[in-house]
Amino acid sequence: MRSSNSGSATDDDESATISDEYDATMETDTDVVSKDGAVESLSTPFRQGEKVLAYHNLRIYEAKVLEVDSKEKRYYIHYLGWKQKWDEWVGIDRLMNINNENLQKQKALENELKPKNPNMTKGMKRKTMSKLIDIHIPSSLKKHLVNYSEYITHMGKLVKLPCSPNVDDILKLYLEHRSNKDGRESDTAGEVVSGLRCYFDKALPAMLLYKTESQQYQQATANQISPSKIYGAEHLLRLFVKLPEILFHANIEEETLRELQHNLQDFLKFLQKKQSLFFLSSYETPDGSCTIE
Repeated sequence: MRSSNSGSATDDDESATISDEYDATMETDTDVVSKDGAVESLSTPFRQGEKVLAYHNLRIYEAKVLEVDSKEKRYYIHYLGWKQKWDEWVGIDRLMNINNENLQKQKALENELKPKNPNMTKGMKRKTMSKLIDIHIPSSLKKHLVNYSEYITHMGKLVKLPCSPNVDDILKLYLEHRSNKDGRESDTAGEVVSGLRCYFDKALPAMLLYKTESQQYQQATANQISPSKIYGAEHLLRLFVKLPEILFHANIEEETLRELQHNLQDFLKFLQKKQSLFFLSSYETPDGSCTIE
């Protein structure tokens, strides 16, 4: 898929009629018709028929929610201007409301992805995009992303800091796990852990925080403490949502990228196995007046 600056993509034989209407984002009420025809009350942030902005690979497209799976909290969407073969189920982490802030985010991302060489052909662009790695986040871990989204967007909660274990603790435990598994210290695992720590510390303030978490971040890192020593598994998991985008812009050989993808999936398996030990954060209101477990 390739988009224009408006977010609704066109691509010769692949394109269809494009809608650029941003005014009507709701077309149904709060009840949702499931696959078996039953009507169920909606408890998810996006509704059937709602127009949204959706991440696909590195770009943001205008899409429409066709179906809602309220149990798994996933959405079957159609990318406006594209054929039905591109319709897919996506998690809440891939969707955003259509508003001025997110439209600016879409425009900024398009500008970043414009080729420096104006003569770059369409085929070359597709070849470059093929380097995008696919990181599969297990469904049991995705639920933590969905739950936290609800805490912050619907309940006004924040993760209480500092977390224990923090990101640095989790990475060290993974390194121990790999050493025991391989029977020796692994240079590759050490590089992966160092890279994750570095990416996390740099990416957290830039792309891993909700807007309402910014003040908390400023206060928590006021003494120049690394985010990896303050934040925990919830925020580390957000990094894996953004890693394909981050690694796309890194100068990494394709063979190395494939090996890295394998190691990142191994880390996610470890995180999934130990999730009962890692996802232990308490939540609080921004003023710290109320906490929940």
